[in-house]
Amino acid sequence: MKEEQIKKEFAAAKEKYAALGVDVEKAIEKLNNVSISIHCWQSDDVSGFENPEGELTGGIQATGNYPGKANTIDELKNDIEKVLELIPGKHRLSLHAIYGDFGGEFVDRDQIEPKHFQTWMDWAKKTGAKLDFNSTFFSHPKSGNYSLSSFDPEIRNFWKEHLRRCRRIAAEMGRQQGDACIHNIWVHDGEKDKTVSRIQHRELLKESLDEVMTEKISTDYLKDSVECKLFGIGSESYVVGSHEFYMGYAVKNNMLLTLDAGHFHPTEGIADKISSMLLFVPEVNLHVSRPERWDSDHVVILNDALLELSQEIVRSGQMEKVHIGLDYFDASINRIGAYVVGIRSTQKAMLQALLEPTEKLREYEKRDNNFQRMAYLEELKAMPWNAVYNYYCLQQGVPVGDEYIQEIEKYESEVTSKR
Repeated sequence: MKEEQIKKEFAAAKEKYAALGVDVEKAIEKLNNVSISIHCWQSDDVSGFENPEGELTGGIQATGNYPGKANTIDELKNDIEKVLELIPGKHRLSLHAIYGDFGGEFVDRDQIEPKHFQTWMDWAKKTGAKLDFNSTFFSHPKSGNYSLSSFDPEIRNFWKEHLRRCRRIAAEMGRQQGDACIHNIWVHDGEKDKTVSRIQHRELLKESLDEVMTEKISTDYLKDSVECKLFGIGSESYVVGSHEFYMGYAVKNNMLLTLDAGHFHPTEGIADKISSMLLFVPEVNLHVSRPERWDSDHVVILNDALLELSQEIVRSGQMEKVHIGLDYFDASINRIGAYVVGIRSTQKAMLQALLEPTEKLREYEKRDNNFQRMAYLEELKAMPWNAVYNYYCLQQGVPVGDEYIQEIEKYESEVTSKR
């Protein structure tokens, strides 16, 4: 797409939005300040480097066998760097605990330390990306059906120590990067069939979390967030960490709550939950995925659910309190392409939300002018927002329109196809 054409289309779009009272330049500036936390596990199908040949457990599953997955830390870093070249803005990288640099040695999860992630921290400084972190309770011989909520005290103690160490690792990441690291806590605990001791397991999960959280760490370095789930493969009947459990825990302890788009009922969206939770927790963390009737972790695309989610973030007026992270792992298609499509789709949804004449729409609501509100919301659907996004990409020096497709094909030909 020629630069002259991009600028011409942008000028026309800018004029149309100005007629609605929308400052396009301001919207672009706000979008540029949205740092998406990119999940490292799309590149290698959630294998990690603790035991790359190990079985993926914990109610999650990567399907497909598309060639070219990352097999080493260097390959993963190269893949992420390529992704960053193809998207506008400055972003973050979210690491799971199994992605440490263990130097070829086996380091069990109750023994991991900040030193095992120092090469990642150095990489982050070099690339300008910030890091987020995730405890890893799945895919381990001591995972089973239960970890922090196990009836076995030895199992609980093992995972409590893992959680302690993950918090310290995340805090060190936050200290070195000068920006708080969001540490996400998702525990797969649950059962496939009817479970009698539900409250007992939830009591144990609460006790385990309470014990670990007694170690106070400055929120300048670390922000803990707890993540709920409705069900997983092998835990269809019961998950200990339900939405109600973690909503209560987050509110009681004044901590972040993670809302994953795929962790609720098949027809339930998370958009409407944001405005409620922002009233009771300091910040909200999002895992944006695309469930196809269940938590199937499909690549994020620009659909109604994503747009509604973005609109609620912007309309809340508290964008700074909502952290956007991605969480999907599609092994059936080009993995770099999966990253770029998902990130760009998320940005496009956010841009559309930022290009709304929000104050005008609120005024209509106050005056009970519901027809006018509906009419403008419908007209916005046909506005030339994509011309604005193309111009943003041009500004940032990244591929415009479909140009990224050729870049990814070239990378596959020269790099991933040779793995």
